[in-house]
Amino acid sequence: MGLISNGTTIFDNGAMASGFSGDLTFISSATASASATIEFTSGIDSTYKEYVFYCINMHPASNDVRFQFNLSTNGGSTYAVTKTTTNFIAFHNEADTDAGLQYQGGSDLSQSTGYQDLTEGIGNSNDDSCSGYLHLFNPSSTTFVKHFITNFNKSAGTGYSVNSYAAGYGNTTSAINAVSFKMASGNTDAGTIYMFGVN
Repeated sequence: MGLISNGTTIFDNGAMASGFSGDLTFISSATASASATIEFTSGIDSTYKEYVFYCINMHPASNDVRFQFNLSTNGGSTYAVTKTTTNFIAFHNEADTDAGLQYQGGSDLSQSTGYQDLTEGIGNSNDDSCSGYLHLFNPSSTTFVKHFITNFNKSAGTGYSVNSYAAGYGNTTSAINAVSFKMASGNTDAGTIYMFGVN
């Protein structure tokens, strides 16, 4: 059933999604294999006003490490765009004895060039990983700062599901043309990242 306004259907089930976002066009992918970083250094240009990176089952070599990203204005020569961000999590454990929602002041940035956390610490047990997306808006603009939103879920060896939400902006009017992903320490043993443009 669609949304109704003054007796008229303004969105139906199929139109709802397309009304808020266009079609996704696959651009490229990268698969981690004991990788220190996973970088996208081409394909981010003025062709699209939005880019989405889907990260699937990113598995760390080290235990209890955070998955992170950063931005570049020089094709990946350096990843040091100044960012201001906000971050909160929802969590629940397998035993159903602990759950909550909280702001994560230790995961936000204030005019920092460092990597932004996408998750809390991920376990490195065989079945532990994180998955989610980074949505980057109008990276080629030379007028506005570069907004982004992220949503990731991770599993930990302690038996927790933790859903992390981050948002912010790269505080630069230079075009963003490369994105880097990595674990806060150690390699990314496995996982695949897909980059799409939004028409």
